[in-house]
Amino acid sequence: MQTRTTTFAIQRGADRSFADHGWLKTYHSFSFADYHDPANLQWGALRVFNEDFIAAGRGFPEHPHRDMEILTYVLEGELEHQDSMGNRGVVGPGCVQYMSAGTGIRHAEVNHSDEHGLHIVQMWLLPSKPNLAPAYGQREFSTDDRRGHWLLVASGRAELRAPIAVNQDAAFFVSKLEHEEIRHPFAADRLGFLFVADGDVVANAQRLKGGDAVRIAATPELTVSGAGEVLLWDLPPAA
Repeated sequence: MQTRTTTFAIQRGADRSFADHGWLKTYHSFSFADYHDPANLQWGALRVFNEDFIAAGRGFPEHPHRDMEILTYVLEGELEHQDSMGNRGVVGPGCVQYMSAGTGIRHAEVNHSDEHGLHIVQMWLLPSKPNLAPAYGQREFSTDDRRGHWLLVASGRAELRAPIAVNQDAAFFVSKLEHEEIRHPFAADRLGFLFVADGDVVANAQRLKGGDAVRIAATPELTVSGAGEVLLWDLPPAA
């Protein structure tokens, strides 16, 4: 249950749900697929946060989605996308594929390489309203774009213009830290979700390592320092 009391709840990487399908090794931060916990369905509008390791030449065959904003962030390897609207694209590390499923879309996501593994984080955001027109896009970012500061990747907030627009009052940031300190302020009614993709960092005096995440509420500011790659959602309050 989500409240407006001060929350800085750490979910250690090893405490996530894990499934090994051979070609796919996947960690779920929230209820997903065969893992269902009524007390762990979502955090604000963030419904899915999966860390996936996909074997060379394998991937998810064509399948449907609707009424969901889906962002996939590539940590290592190359991700290939194809969908029922005729879109196709390949992105590498530090880059993002975005799909607004809206009224319905079918897509496939596969490891573009027949030799190397693929490491991604896939995030599903509940849209602000249903039955929107489906859309797809991808954006490439360099390491310098996110080195030592928060890079605003996606936003649906009127005051924050981002390379990717999402249909929700939320914003998504990434940073590549090399022993810098970065900060992010939260409005009083906002929620946050911080994920450490790799490295060792300290967030509001709490030590975190790769795979760890933090759910944040009623916290005026987040301070992160250390070395590693970190992902951050700034989310609307829970309904």
